[in-house]
Amino acid sequence: MTKAAELAKMGEVLTNSQIGGRRNILINGSQIVAQRATQVTGIGASGGYQTVDRWTISAANTAGRFTMDQSTDAPSGFANSTKLTCTTADTSIAAGEILQFQTKIEGQDLQSLKKGTSDAEKVTVSFYVKGNASATYTCELHDRDNTRYNGQEFSVTTSWTRIILTFIGDTTGAFDNDNAVSMSLNFNLHGGSTYTGGTFSSNTWHTTDNQRFGDNQTSFFDSTDRTFFITGIQLEVGSQATPFEHRSYGEELALCQRYFHKSENTDVDYKRYAVMHVESSTNTRAKYPLPVPMRDHPALTSSGTLAIYASSGGIINVSSISLNPVFTQNAGLGFRDVCIFAVVSSGLTAGTIGTLLSNNAAASLQFDAEL
Repeated sequence: MTKAAELAKMGEVLTNSQIGGRRNILINGSQIVAQRATQVTGIGASGGYQTVDRWTISAANTAGRFTMDQSTDAPSGFANSTKLTCTTADTSIAAGEILQFQTKIEGQDLQSLKKGTSDAEKVTVSFYVKGNASATYTCELHDRDNTRYNGQEFSVTTSWTRIILTFIGDTTGAFDNDNAVSMSLNFNLHGGSTYTGGTFSSNTWHTTDNQRFGDNQTSFFDSTDRTFFITGIQLEVGSQATPFEHRSYGEELALCQRYFHKSENTDVDYKRYAVMHVESSTNTRAKYPLPVPMRDHPALTSSGTLAIYASSGGIINVSSISLNPVFTQNAGLGFRDVCIFAVVSSGLTAGTIGTLLSNNAAASLQFDAEL
């Protein structure tokens, strides 16, 4: 073997095997974590986070509707995918309609792209897709700090196929170095003339909305037979697509919990969330330790029936629950603890101790610090 061949082989080993260190900038690319739900129906009037963590829907102005599943239909080496199934078609497409499957990335996690400099790096996106029929969609990098776009078309068939797309570096517009969203990776599935009306130029950074979707773009809402499956999504610096970087479920879950944490009632008996200090006949307060530091101040919502077990009054259902504006920040790494404020109608004794717990199987606490 010549010296050049030896060097080429060494480069292949370093870039195409799992020994190359952390490569995937994205979280939950294998679609294995779904804290919110494994299926949501009737999506389309609006978007948001629905099933798999860190992957959201951007939808506007369409009459089309679909179901989103965390599916077990996946290519070899993967356990899960995200499946979208059209349930209401929309073939009369108004100008401002849009449907995107996307993930949002913090600016501080994108500094290695050197964007906005003369030596801006190429980035490579790879993923596995399939559908019920042949289709063409657009994969897009959206620089949200500087309102710049770069898209490439990709084809879907009825078999699992790995798509590899390398995007040129962008010497214009640096990413902010903070914990806010700087870029999203978009899979553009449906759009009106606001996004399709111009002439598409593949793998070109630009600022023009009507050039964002490919000229051969399929509409996901063209038929209620339409399906779209995706998994194994990876974004890495450079022009080489390496094998998908699998992480353990526990590691992916912890990465997802920086943005969203759901504490469900999975116990046979009452699930205990926190020990509460009783401040009055109706008010209690407790510090709730989050499993990992969150990206920013979370918002708290609850579902089902929560209760306080009080030594003075037995089990009393909670009438409202909120976060007191007191957070513990851990050396700039994020918000580790939150103060929960729970209210009941009556029956508590100030100065005693109570326990916040679930009072039915549907009960949960949800802490949201998503981008």
